Amino acid sequence: MPVGDCENAFVETALKHGVQLVRYKMPWLNQRGHFGLPDSASAVAVPLEKIFASLGGKGAEQSVKRTTALPGDFIHEGTGTIIEVDEIQHFTSFRLQTFSFYPGALPLGFDVNQYSSLCERYSPLADKYRHSKSAVAFGVGGRQRQRAYYDALRDLATPAMGHPPLIRIPAPDGNGKAAFERNLERLLNALT
Repeated sequence: MPVGDCENAFVETALKHGVQLVRYKMPWLNQRGHFGLPDSASAVAVPLEKIFASLGGKGAEQSVKRTTALPGDFIHEGTGTIIEVDEIQHFTSFRLQTFSFYPGALPLGFDVNQYSSLCERYSPLADKYRHSKSAVAFGVGGRQRQRAYYDALRDLATPAMGHPPLIRIPAPDGNGKAAFERNLERLLNALT
């Protein structure tokens, strides 16, 4: 499936159900990760540092990256709710690893147990996706670890910055239309 098809189908289906979503970038979700968060998000700095270290991140390299905002999937502007649609590459063993560092009291817009199960199910395939691609601060073969870290950054920083909990929509099959429809009730409840 060509890049962007899943997200395009998701947003088109949302619009058919009266839900308008737009692409987003937040200045506090930037390439520096937890090193680039404002003081108002300090409550999540420690778990993000632990996640970063557990994934083999190199702080000296991460902390000097640009503060260029990371592109995200969608935001519902009326509520400020951020929505990420996760295809197969998000369900790696590295992503599974991040969940063990999530603070228990942190509000999340998705079920961590469900996501953990999806990672266990799909990681044999997902771990092969761009497994040799390097990433700054994560080295050779670090792209998957970087993705897992940035996913955790979005999950933890979003409510810390005063937004509703980030909603994650699993779409390991790449079918954005079906992913929206499977989660229709949950989305409508969160966005009204």
